[in-house]
Amino acid sequence: MITPLEHLSRNSHLDKFFIDGRWLEPKGTAEGVVVNPATEEVVAHFALGNGEDVDAAVSAARQAFATWSRTTPEYRAGLLDRLQALLEARSELFAQCLSLEMGAAIGYARTAQVPLAIAHVKVAREVLEAFPFLKQRGHTAITHEPIGVCALITPWNWPLYQTTAKVSPALAAGCTVVLKPSELSPLNALLFAEAIEDAGFPSGVFNLVNGDGSVGSVLASHPDVDMISITGSTRAGIAVAQAAAPTVKRVAQELGGKSPNVVLPDADLDRAVSMGIAAAFRNLGQSCSAPTRMIVPRAQLSEIESLAKRATDEIVVGDPRSNATTHGAIANRAQFDRIQTMIGVGIAEGATLLTGGEGRPAGLNAGFYVKPTVFSDVRTDMRIAQEEIFGPVLCLIPYDTVDEAIAIANHTVYGLAAHVQGKNIDVVKDVASQIRCGQVHLNYPAWDPHAPFGGFKQSGNGREFGIEGMLEYLEVKSILGYF
Repeated sequence: MITPLEHLSRNSHLDKFFIDGRWLEPKGTAEGVVVNPATEEVVAHFALGNGEDVDAAVSAARQAFATWSRTTPEYRAGLLDRLQALLEARSELFAQCLSLEMGAAIGYARTAQVPLAIAHVKVAREVLEAFPFLKQRGHTAITHEPIGVCALITPWNWPLYQTTAKVSPALAAGCTVVLKPSELSPLNALLFAEAIEDAGFPSGVFNLVNGDGSVGSVLASHPDVDMISITGSTRAGIAVAQAAAPTVKRVAQELGGKSPNVVLPDADLDRAVSMGIAAAFRNLGQSCSAPTRMIVPRAQLSEIESLAKRATDEIVVGDPRSNATTHGAIANRAQFDRIQTMIGVGIAEGATLLTGGEGRPAGLNAGFYVKPTVFSDVRTDMRIAQEEIFGPVLCLIPYDTVDEAIAIANHTVYGLAAHVQGKNIDVVKDVASQIRCGQVHLNYPAWDPHAPFGGFKQSGNGREFGIEGMLEYLEVKSILGYF
């Protein structure tokens, strides 16, 4: 099978942007590099955009909006169907790409990164099919209309997943878009643009400009952009909101998290802890919703420590290309260094190191590999309990009463997601209702791509996924005397 780099090089797309239905040369000469996290070697160079490239992309999106916004839902649904089919046909190419540029274990890329991304296209099409764009209220019509040109800024940790989570509902709603993917994982976005082109979307409806934070700033402040949606750090979200404020555009932010996992005294500890480790360390903990604070009964701490260590030590960290690997490399050098620093902070703060620790796992002398790490006896005022580490580092925080557990869960500036484990479902539901966050998982349910996702507090605003995800891209208009 042809590799992603061979594919992109053959099509000469690494040094181009997709604007107005064409692959165009950049206005400037700046380049970015793609580093293979498993080897620390540069594997590709790609074009970085500037303000002129952004202007061209926004102009194309603005011109296309007049026509695209008035297409029928059936027409847009048909194009989404074609896009989904193309992504499915190219799923192995995408999986290989994600493993190469962000270090994901190939098995995980195949079973999670790619299929969950495709699910967002399917859900957007399902929502579109059933959505009531016009409703009657007395003699008044309530209509939902596309907001306009949307700038979409996506992160490096779930790159294809976040692209489809934003692009699909925006296009379904009738908006046109300019996508700026992370400069740390840009290759999958180029492959996605190819799929958009091959699906037959009209020129200017979807546009792609690669770039660093400066391109994001231009998009956020651009007067012809009606909405900006960003997934990233809280720091980046604040910067985007500040840049967007003078033009009073809509800003949707899915930002950081420090999610709690409350294990109640009656929980099945074996299941609660082993699945809690799996959830916290999924994607090597590089998920804003990762439940990296396990809040556990103090009376059962010793048993929970043993279970946590056992589950963590079963993780196989190694070459992302190997089918035996469960967890590959951290996606980039900056994040690798951040995780190493925070593990050192946890040790210095006096938390009990159960397993893992600083440095690479044994036998891995190069690459951004980290040891899955569990701390116990963590106090909620410690930095490792408050700051988003964004890696496979779990804190066991003991509590004495359920009320204290709830207080610990809420003792954070974030409010993105949470988990609750227990056999008494009424108690589980009651605890869930008291946690201040946008999404709660009870006893490890199956993922639901229709469940709205987003944050309270400094985890952002707005929602993605399902009907709520499409509503973000719509304006509400009332027309009195319509009926």
